[in-house]
Amino acid sequence: MGRGKIVIRRIDNSTSRQVTFSKRRNGLLKKAKELAILCDAEVGLIIFSSTGKLHDFTSSSMRNVIERYNKVREEHHRLLNPISEAKFWQGEAVQLRQQLQYLQQNHRQLLGEELSGLNVNDLQKLEIKLEMSLKGVRKKKEQVLMDEVKELNHKGSFVGQENKELHEKVNLLRQENTKLQKEVYELWSMAEATKSSTTDMHHKNYELHAPINLQLSQPQPQKNCISVETMKLGLQLNSKAS
Repeated sequence: MGRGKIVIRRIDNSTSRQVTFSKRRNGLLKKAKELAILCDAEVGLIIFSSTGKLHDFTSSSMRNVIERYNKVREEHHRLLNPISEAKFWQGEAVQLRQQLQYLQQNHRQLLGEELSGLNVNDLQKLEIKLEMSLKGVRKKKEQVLMDEVKELNHKGSFVGQENKELHEKVNLLRQENTKLQKEVYELWSMAEATKSSTTDMHHKNYELHAPINLQLSQPQPQKNCISVETMKLGLQLNSKAS
């Protein structure tokens, strides 16, 4: 069961008020310390309890923090004057221009330019910066490559799954094709058998009921074959009669 929402108002019970003060004070001091360490900020915290007891925290020196605070407040009050405000912004512009020149110089030095005026310590510092930059670039490159490999592996798994599904579809189509070929072959065999049976029956019926064609040969002319002897006998008979 979660904690109920606390209404932000004065706690009437003195004991509860003191316990809450102790807890929240410690939490506030902890957050101030973390802010100073993590963000490199100059933090000064001053707390007076309801009984007048002082609790404070500072990341450096409370006096320095207070002096800096008063200085900033004075500059802020001076900005209310237009002339002072113009001078302030001119000073800010000069500082920004100097920072820009410094950054440009550092950039050229990182590129290996304008190194003649640097001593050994400056060159060592520059070398350390380059090594740190190179490590950062390599780390970023490795991260990009790992991301690309991860993405390619994911795509490969997806393509492999699609390939597997396509193989299953191809095998299914092959099975269906084989089945259809078998059915077509059976139908073709049945058709050929039916056709052959019909042809045989037709030939048999034709042979039984085939018409008989009779052709009469033409009479050959008779030749008068008279032997030589007959002719001689006739001649002899004719001679005697005369």
